[in-house]
Amino acid sequence: MRRREFITLLGGAASWPLAARAQQPMPVIGYLSSGSPQGFATRLAAFRRGLEEIGYREGQNVAIEYRWAEGKKDRLPAMAAELVQRRVNVLAAPGGGGAPLAAKAATATIPIVFETGADPVAVGLVGSLSRPTGNVTGVTSLNLEVGPKRFELLRQLLPTANAVAMLVNPNNANSQAIITESRQAARALNLELHLLQASSEGDFQGIFAKLAQLRTTGLVVAPDSSFFLSRSGQLATLTIRHAIVAIFHTREFVAAGGLLSYGGSTAESHRQAGIYAGRILKGNKPADLPIQQVTKVELFINLNTARALGIEIPPTLLARADEVIE
Repeated sequence: MRRREFITLLGGAASWPLAARAQQPMPVIGYLSSGSPQGFATRLAAFRRGLEEIGYREGQNVAIEYRWAEGKKDRLPAMAAELVQRRVNVLAAPGGGGAPLAAKAATATIPIVFETGADPVAVGLVGSLSRPTGNVTGVTSLNLEVGPKRFELLRQLLPTANAVAMLVNPNNANSQAIITESRQAARALNLELHLLQASSEGDFQGIFAKLAQLRTTGLVVAPDSSFFLSRSGQLATLTIRHAIVAIFHTREFVAAGGLLSYGGSTAESHRQAGIYAGRILKGNKPADLPIQQVTKVELFINLNTARALGIEIPPTLLARADEVIE
């Protein structure tokens, strides 16, 4: 064999493994959300950061297919079924709002990573936090647990108030637990609690008319990762227009001009969900990954809105804030 032919043959042989690797399909994560791309922008960025920590970068060595329900929970089952038919490698259902349960109902074989502020055992996602079985694992954040603290914050902002209101989405699976806990929290602070319900944008006008009729200027918006979160900007605008001192559960509301938010760190919980998705792509089984419990809580304050509303934010509260928007 001639030397040039031998070198050519060696070069071709060396390229075979590279060609074989190039032909391997890129793993795909199905991302199922009850919210919108705009409402979940910071959460999605955190999810991608978690993936990158494990070695996966979208568009380079992993693809992500998105399904956004835009606050319409009835769309989730069909969207979950689409991702299952696509045979994604991992089904990520971050943000609660019905997405995790829709994902679980759609498949018993594709690994699922959820993120939620609800109790995953109570809502039926897993049987145990330490030993999840089957194809489901995920991350929880503190939202329901810190509900009473939102009323305490509202009391600090409105020390002379006798009554406050709470806005609840009756279609939220946790609505009754939220109502029960909120009544107890308001009673402990000697506050009368007015319950207001909204599950469509058409309800908002009546809600704020009712607040004016009740002459109640303090409002707690109950945690809701689908409908309320997707409309946090609209709610922020309405609270300013009607001079309502309102507390939300995520930063999106404050960034849009709302006064204050207090809740579990969605950035940290979504980052952890991204890490879990990456670990599953590397071969870990969901049953071997215990439910992660993120205990970090965050306080965000919009000082410009406080001034516009004529609200004095206590210095101690400002010092505790994770971010003050001016």
